[in-house]
Amino acid sequence: MPDGLQNKVIFQQVAELLQSARQQVLRTVNSTMTITYFEIGRIIVEEEQNGKDRAEYGKKLLKDLSKQLTKEFGRGFSIDNLENMRKLFLTFSKSETLSRIFEIQKKQSLTEEFNKPDYQTLASFFKLTFSHYIFLMRIEDEKERQFYKIESEKHNWSVRELKRQYDTALYTRLALSRDKEGVLKLSEQGQIIEKPKDIIKDPYILEFLGLPELHQYSESQLEEEIISKLEHFLLELGHGFTFVARQERITFDDKHFRIDLVFYNRILRCFVLIDLKIGELKHQDLGQMQMYVNYYDREMRLEDENKTIGIVLCQTKSEAVVKYTLPENNEQIFASKYKTVLPSVEALKELLEKK
Repeated sequence: MPDGLQNKVIFQQVAELLQSARQQVLRTVNSTMTITYFEIGRIIVEEEQNGKDRAEYGKKLLKDLSKQLTKEFGRGFSIDNLENMRKLFLTFSKSETLSRIFEIQKKQSLTEEFNKPDYQTLASFFKLTFSHYIFLMRIEDEKERQFYKIESEKHNWSVRELKRQYDTALYTRLALSRDKEGVLKLSEQGQIIEKPKDIIKDPYILEFLGLPELHQYSESQLEEEIISKLEHFLLELGHGFTFVARQERITFDDKHFRIDLVFYNRILRCFVLIDLKIGELKHQDLGQMQMYVNYYDREMRLEDENKTIGIVLCQTKSEAVVKYTLPENNEQIFASKYKTVLPSVEALKELLEKK
């Protein structure tokens, strides 16, 4: 190997090592600061509970504490920030996960003075930045909050990405296609992908394309916008997706067909074909996707890969058309709506309640 190339390889290895170390240090710093703020919140709450007039005493406590801490440690200890620390403790000390760990430790403790989890326990629970938790505390439903916490940890979501996933009602959209046990798993384990249906969302939210909700664009324009914002589209598709091709041509009997978008899912180890449709879904659209899937299964799929999945994205659909066009034991073809503007979270939650 030439010296220049060898040096480049060594540099890349060292650079990756340093980058990994920096990320680990950053995660440790974030965790330590969040735990510190959690403990500050605990001290504030316990002191408030000792006050005679809790509301008035609490206000004065935060005001005085903010003034003293700012003088000693500088910025970051405003009354609002101290209130966030207080809320951090009140919100997450009552979480089922931390409460369960708390009770186990309490039973295992050899002293009667045990009254809080140790640092290691808190470090295993608080893995995100304080900014993440400030946003998570706005989510009232604990199961939904826990889902977004788990997903943020697993996929290293920035606060901005966490906000987008919440604004597009990811939890509710996934919950719509699951039974009660499946919804419970979402809150305890996050999104677990084990079978084709686990990756399907309905609807898909494509607000990042900047397109209107009405039919003022063609299928080719929709595809073009998706390709130009592929990174955003991959995030919306979910975990494990990699882009393979667009307008993939398949030919047989001197006839040519084109599949709009082809992806591969590394978790399910299978191809995922996507066709884009403007307007209402027709039964012919599902039949055409069935043909594409059959072709990929017989001509493209390797022996150790799983069967191909086909998704038809449409603006509107009849559930009856989908039900009676596809076989009862269908595990490969799916029809999902897409929206190019953010839907109302409340509207999606109403669908979940009616399910």
